[in-house]
Amino acid sequence: MIERFLKQTHFESVEDYNKNLEFIIPENFNFAYDVMDVWAEEKPDGLALLWTNDQGAEIRTTFRELKEQTDQAAAYLQSLGIGKNDPVMLILKRRYEWWVVMLALHKLGAIVIPATHMLTKHDIVYRNTRASVKAIICADDDYIIGQIKLAMPESPTVKVLIKVSETPDSSNSSTSWHDWQSEWQLAPKFVKPAFVNTNDDTMLMYFTSGTSGEPKMVAHDYLYAMGHLTTGVFWHNLHEGSLHLTVADTGWGKAVWGKFYGQWFAGATVFVFDHEKFNAETLLRQIEKYKVTSFCAPPTIYRFMIREDLSKFDLSSLEYCTTAGEALNPAVYDKFFEKTGIRMMEGFGQTETTMTLGTLPWMTPKPGSMGMPNAQYHIDLLRADGTSCEDGEKGEIVVRVGDRKPIGLFKEYYRDAELTREAWHDGIYHTGDMAWRDEDGYYWFEGRIDDVIKSSGYRIGPFEVESALMTHPAVVECAITGVPDDIRGMVVKATVVLGKEWKDKAGDDLVKELQQHVKRVTAPYKYPRIVEFVDELPKTISGKIRRVEIRNNDKEKGHRE
Repeated sequence: MIERFLKQTHFESVEDYNKNLEFIIPENFNFAYDVMDVWAEEKPDGLALLWTNDQGAEIRTTFRELKEQTDQAAAYLQSLGIGKNDPVMLILKRRYEWWVVMLALHKLGAIVIPATHMLTKHDIVYRNTRASVKAIICADDDYIIGQIKLAMPESPTVKVLIKVSETPDSSNSSTSWHDWQSEWQLAPKFVKPAFVNTNDDTMLMYFTSGTSGEPKMVAHDYLYAMGHLTTGVFWHNLHEGSLHLTVADTGWGKAVWGKFYGQWFAGATVFVFDHEKFNAETLLRQIEKYKVTSFCAPPTIYRFMIREDLSKFDLSSLEYCTTAGEALNPAVYDKFFEKTGIRMMEGFGQTETTMTLGTLPWMTPKPGSMGMPNAQYHIDLLRADGTSCEDGEKGEIVVRVGDRKPIGLFKEYYRDAELTREAWHDGIYHTGDMAWRDEDGYYWFEGRIDDVIKSSGYRIGPFEVESALMTHPAVVECAITGVPDDIRGMVVKATVVLGKEWKDKAGDDLVKELQQHVKRVTAPYKYPRIVEFVDELPKTISGKIRRVEIRNNDKEKGHRE
């Protein structure tokens, strides 16, 4: 498959990859037709999707069956008036139908807007209004349905509502809702539209997870899917015999990083575990039972996995493990390697991009490093004055765009030209993330520009202090933020989640122990002068720590006090 889209498909080294990665770009590329339907012809009985849930259900779908189902779904959506350029929001959790509907909407040239199931009425109204959403397809969940109903009076563009139930709803008397299970297989035979898309048309939009401010509307064109070929084939190191599991909610951009485009470019089987609440032991049992060969999850998941007795699980099927979503603490890497013998390969990117930095198979991972630039992007580090950083110097990660937009980089912030210009101007896309580069060309994450703490003249990146804290056995998770201080400008604060065996030791003595530990592990001036113990950290649906929420809560406490 990939030989259709790459001039060279195998690489031996970083130099080989950087020199010879070159895409073959078809006219009017459409992932559903040009990849998935081709697999249905060439590999009809190959297992495309293995879906399971925490109730013991299981669905195995071949490429041929998936084509049949997506054609039928496209016909059904056509019958409801959904077509080219129509924005359709999906709130389907990890339901099996998400994969079917995604491909069906691609076949129609509609604009897909995946969304999290945790949205409130306000969130839904905001998205409906900003994107002129025409249809919503959602799981038949009381909370989701309830919030959508509350949002409808303020959502005049929404014309079609479809709920996806586990069984056909024969009692559905509402005229405002369509029932997927009762209707979708009754639609007439699918007729492919005469014209579906150009490469520049908008295929997919994500509202960013919002670690700060209102979510931005990130618009991607049809070549965004092709941009993930390197994600699945090279970063995940997948092949036709792979069974790949990425832990990600379908409302988060990481879902198409790890559960959709790149994996199917490789001809691998996408493994899905649909669950309501994360439990490390349950997840490990799924890996063991189904013999998952490739696994990707944010560092948060690995932090809880290494707290389990991994000797109780047969993980011998695992060949390859990757991580992204936030920076990986070296202590987590080391403990996972010690327990499994597998070296985690880190990657970095944003909702606006595909993988921009990564540790690829021909590279030796450095624990805590994001790896090196993906050759499809021209990555640089910039000082505040716009000049390039030297090795060892902290700067902002940017993408130099040049004359042609890299495959995988977003089109724009939809309907917000000013915000687009702020992030992308003078031929440079600014990520807003800080890093430094070592003498071997590996990049090391420092934090968001807004998260950097300026204390007594020092610039302290939160990740370096978090990594130091994570080497203490008491700490499961932590977040470092700055707190205003009359003398130092700001002081470092650590918000810490303790392991269950340490919770009853929370107090002044443990605070001092953690402070001394940080002083020993990293430069003493970075130690947290304030330590707060909490049961959990505020996070986005994607698992990213919301430091802005911690800062805002501290401000409110200060005002009240």
